[in-house]
Amino acid sequence: MKKTVDVSIPLGPVHPCWKEPVRLKCETAGERVLRTEVELGYMKKGIERIMRGRPWQEVMFLAERVCGICSVIHNMVFIEAMEEISAIAVPPRAAYLRVVVNELDRMASHILANFSYCYTIEHETLAMYLLNTRETVLDNLERITGSRINTAYMIPGGVRFDLLPEDAAAMLADLREVEDKMRRYTGIFETGPLIALRSKGIGVMSREEAIRAHTVGPTARASGVEDSDLRLRHPTYRELGFTQVTRTEGDNFARIMVRFQEVFQSIDLIRKCIETLPEGPIRGGGLCRAGEVSYGGEAPRGELTYSIKTDEYGRVVDIAIRTPSIMNIEACAHSMIRDVTSIADVTSTFISSDPCIACNER
Repeated sequence: MKKTVDVSIPLGPVHPCWKEPVRLKCETAGERVLRTEVELGYMKKGIERIMRGRPWQEVMFLAERVCGICSVIHNMVFIEAMEEISAIAVPPRAAYLRVVVNELDRMASHILANFSYCYTIEHETLAMYLLNTRETVLDNLERITGSRINTAYMIPGGVRFDLLPEDAAAMLADLREVEDKMRRYTGIFETGPLIALRSKGIGVMSREEAIRAHTVGPTARASGVEDSDLRLRHPTYRELGFTQVTRTEGDNFARIMVRFQEVFQSIDLIRKCIETLPEGPIRGGGLCRAGEVSYGGEAPRGELTYSIKTDEYGRVVDIAIRTPSIMNIEACAHSMIRDVTSIADVTSTFISSDPCIACNER
């Protein structure tokens, strides 16, 4: 029997709660959402085409500009892919420093994602608390790399700058402050009645739906998908004893809570790296050579993969980037938003998947 559509409601492409332009077309019956279509294409950059034919030294900087929110992981995956092609070894000290910078970037991304969600459900006080705390995280990213956003910190065979003892002490002190604040904010989120009404049982996606939609990152882990974090297979993270955060509720509340829990996990990883930082050089050297590889890493939103082909001079002949948000956005449209009982919950459900339009429309 054909479903009756009362009205088609467009959200976006410019919306107060969107970080970037995207349009959702919702078909409704009363307040209930029957179907949702995502319309992209408002900020295409063509960055992969710009990368082709350029030396790795230029592509390294372009990779970071695929996305400003998770620029470090783009730098890390591209550089580690070049190291895989060229059999370049990384000194242990540099490997640990890479984890420090990557986890600081993950914290900044997760806190921004949770800020966006709290702002969307109109809990502006908690949203502003989170945004202010994110500044401390970015300050520490600048402390070690010299930049808050586009750091260009990793190079083939190592990293650009060492972590000085006084900077390490200051970073640990700041992390204690961030941890205390985040525990308070997590408590507010867990116990707030407004948040419960707007988050628990809203936008539910089962484990089976998450697997069928190929969701990744916190969106998948909030629905109980095991072994979905690529850090489990990264040698440095394995050495640090990394374990995956997982919840089973599969709703908006669970997706935000996974990010809160991963912030604390990132703090623990950074502490462990600083406290057990190996002695030795931060650069091992090596030349980028001809080859082809498909290499993945765990971005704040999930699996990020670079497929690269290079020539004997280290120039990028061909490159394709698969970012995590495209799977999560599709899952959001066809699983989470479908059958939402109120059109008012569409925006918050979409934001709960932490969509990154810049990554998708690179």
